[in-house]
Amino acid sequence: MPVFSVPDSALASLSESSRACIQRLLTHEPESSNVHEDLPISKLAAVLVLLYERAGGLRVLLTTRSKQLRSHPGQTALPGGKVDEGDAGVVETAFREANEEVAFPLRSPHVHTLCTLDPFVSRNDLVVTPVVALLDGVSVLEGLCAAPGEVAHIFDHPLEALLDPELARSEALVLLGSEDWPYEAELHNFTDAAWFGSTYRMHRFRSTASPVKGLTADILLGTARIAYARETVFQRWGPGQLRTFAEVRRAMEAVATHSQLPPPTGLVVPTTTVNA
Repeated sequence: MPVFSVPDSALASLSESSRACIQRLLTHEPESSNVHEDLPISKLAAVLVLLYERAGGLRVLLTTRSKQLRSHPGQTALPGGKVDEGDAGVVETAFREANEEVAFPLRSPHVHTLCTLDPFVSRNDLVVTPVVALLDGVSVLEGLCAAPGEVAHIFDHPLEALLDPELARSEALVLLGSEDWPYEAELHNFTDAAWFGSTYRMHRFRSTASPVKGLTADILLGTARIAYARETVFQRWGPGQLRTFAEVRRAMEAVATHSQLPPPTGLVVPTTTVNA
C-alpha cells in the first residue's frame, strides 16, 4: 500500500481543525486495499476528492456534468472516470481525469495525495475508488477550465456540511423550488429504496449549483466522517443497509447467480465504513 505524506509547511498553513482532519485522512487505511487484483480493468474507476481550505474550513472541488452527456447529464460529480490500460493505478486515473475535465495540473508542488478510500459501487456496476488529496495553494484553482461538452460548471462545497447540512446555510445556495433544488426540504433530504434485499438511502444536499447526491454524496459522507471523526446529525443509513464493499459485492454475486435485479434509477451503494 502506498505511503502518502504532506510537507510540514503545508500542514502549518492550515487552521487547527483542518490540520486535524488532514492528519486523520493521512493515517486512514482502506479495508479493501487489494480489491483491484481480481477485477477486470473495464470495471474499475477512480475519482478525485480534492480538499482545500478557505476561511478556516475545508472545501471540496465539484463539477456539474454537461447536459449533453448521455450518462448522468446535469448531475454533480467529482472529477474522475474509468481506469485506462496505461494508468499506473487509481491515483494516476483520478488525476488524469481531473486534468482532462477541469485542467487540474497533473503534477504540482501544492497537491498532496492523502489516502484512498474503500471502493464504492456505481449504478452501472463500476468499482469506484476515491482518491483524497490536499491542495495547499488555492491560486491553482484560478487555472481551472471546464472541458466543453463534458463539464458545465465548476464549484465547491464545505466538507463538514455533509455531516451537518445547517453549516451550508451561509453559502449562496440555489433557490428553493428551482431546477437545481426542486425539493421542499431546505438543505437536505433522502429517500429509501430496496436493493439487493437491503435498503439504499439516497441523500441529497442543496449547494450553490446542482444538488450533491447519489454516489458523489456517499463518497463525501465517507470522507467527512473520516476527516472529522464524527457521525452525521441525521440518520445516515437505511434499515439493514449494506455498509461495506465486501457486503455489497457478496450481494451482487448472489443476485448474479440467480436473477439480475437492476439498481433503482440514480442510486448507488456506499461502501466506506468509519474509523470513518
